[in-house]
Amino acid sequence: MSVLRSLLYYPVFYIGSIFLVSASVAAVPLGSARLRKVVRAWSRWHRWCVVHVLGVEVAVEGEPPDGPVLYAIKHESLFEAIDMPAFLNSPAVFAKQELFKIPGWGHSALQYGLIPVARDEGARALRQMITKARERIAEGRPLVIFPEGTRVAHGTSPELQSGFAGLYKLLGLQVVPVAVNSGPLYHRLWKRSGRITYKIGEPIPPGLPREEIEARVVAAINALN
Repeated sequence: MSVLRSLLYYPVFYIGSIFLVSASVAAVPLGSARLRKVVRAWSRWHRWCVVHVLGVEVAVEGEPPDGPVLYAIKHESLFEAIDMPAFLNSPAVFAKQELFKIPGWGHSALQYGLIPVARDEGARALRQMITKARERIAEGRPLVIFPEGTRVAHGTSPELQSGFAGLYKLLGLQVVPVAVNSGPLYHRLWKRSGRITYKIGEPIPPGLPREEIEARVVAAINALN
């Protein structure tokens, strides 16, 4: 059954995505508000396909706070990366710089407000990220970072990337850690039905020492391991 569901999911989702991503490119000259609506529609289309085609229940434990906070989210599959605009209100996600080189999509992503992460450029890259992040904060938008830096296997708990602590210190925002267990169902060719859960942790105040903020985030984002 999982194979049949996946065989249906891929063409349904990606054909729909062709139209919606094209619409996002067309929406860029119409202003950021219109572009955000199109991006949210694409994310909701993905969620619809996951629920109704793949047979996956998406559950949220806890209430995501409104406004500019820094969400630190476990990253086990592409599910949560695509799902962010459906899960949160116009989130500005820190994303690896290579993604912005995708024709059409990359320009739309910049206009939407995603924040490029250039891992090999050191302090200069961090300053650029802080500048972009403060622009998004001024717009009242939440920020999203996957602090482990890349997708990781379910049940593993690698160290956080050093850039997370730098952002936490310089932005002065409270951190909302979120665990998600999408890996066993979604990070595979033949996706499985079941339940994906977001578990929203208690907000963590700004100003903590690096060792403490990292320890608290690691514990919270791995709560579903």
